[in-house]
Amino acid sequence: MTAVAPDGFAAGPTGTGETAGTDGEATGTDGGATGAGGGANGGDGGEAGVGGGETGADGNESYRLNVDGFLRTVNGARLGDSLLTVLRDTLGVTAVKDACEQGRCGACSVLLDGRLAASCTVLAADADGTRVVTVAGLGGAGLARAVRAMFLAEGAVQCGFCTPGFVVAVTDLLTRHPDADEEEIREALAGNICRCTGYGRILAAVRAVQAERSLLRSGDAHSSGQTQRPPDGGPDGG
Repeated sequence: MTAVAPDGFAAGPTGTGETAGTDGEATGTDGGATGAGGGANGGDGGEAGVGGGETGADGNESYRLNVDGFLRTVNGARLGDSLLTVLRDTLGVTAVKDACEQGRCGACSVLLDGRLAASCTVLAADADGTRVVTVAGLGGAGLARAVRAMFLAEGAVQCGFCTPGFVVAVTDLLTRHPDADEEEIREALAGNICRCTGYGRILAAVRAVQAERSLLRSGDAHSSGQTQRPPDGGPDGG
């Protein structure tokens, strides 16, 4: 009868055999199919390991997000889902674009409590209690309107996939720093990638917005500085 070696390998006639090694094969001590180093049931997590599965720490949960001024309830999303995933796939906010999912392209840019963020790098559950603004929530007037208009007028829109992220980033920049110079504009937009325009038309659009807004500010200052003349026949009238 064939003996069985202590570590679970088939042994030779003497019980010590050449196939009964101690450094692991099918069930060896330093890791085979069920070894201590972890395989299907290994101690450091395989299919049934301690790393968890669908019912692990990233289980489903409900929470609410303030998106573009509307309180939206998120049901059934995983706690590990990014804000980008929840916005697009759960809430249907497709103005936020899905590209690199690594925070490198800017297509998914949003404002979180007024600060620019790549939504693919933020856990949606962590955004609970914050104010999320997408390009759709910037409004149709004021600075955001000017940015959109100048992107069209200056030919900064070609395929359009990157445009929502650029509009959010430019609006954020000019809100904080309306007189940003060329270097500051380039630095602020360094996280946004465009494969079509070569960036020249985008920079031209930003400068056009600045010029328009500067004229508006100058006109407002001139109007407010004028002395109102009293009507004829008044105390100072003739």
